[in-house]
Amino acid sequence: QVQLVESGGGLVQAGGSLRLSCAASVRTFSIYDMAWFRQAPGKEREFVAAITRNGGTINYADSVKGRFTISRDNAKNLVYLQMNSLKTEDTAVYYCSAEPWGRLAVTPSSYRYWGQGTQVTVAS
Repeated sequence: QVQLVESGGGLVQAGGSLRLSCAASVRTFSIYDMAWFRQAPGKEREFVAAITRNGGTINYADSVKGRFTISRDNAKNLVYLQMNSLKTEDTAVYYCSAEPWGRLAVTPSSYRYWGQGTQVTVAS
């Protein structure tokens, strides 16, 4: 069984920064393609960023490109999402997801494992 636990969410002022973390309880973290999605109340889950097993390839949603950075530490089974220049539109629950031998898909159905989510609220 795979467990993913997000942390680091909270309330931040527009223009500020926040760093999310995802801790993965797995045998071999390096085989998992990892991604971040977000979902605001009443809206569908939206792709944010994904990173390959070795961290060599990264994919970002256009809405966050240049502001967010996804990274991973395979030695510690951790994935990060550094969020800078935050906007009120970034307010959502952020979810960490994983797929073994994935291909950086942008649809939620392509990822079989999910964390519980962490709330990010950006105030003006």
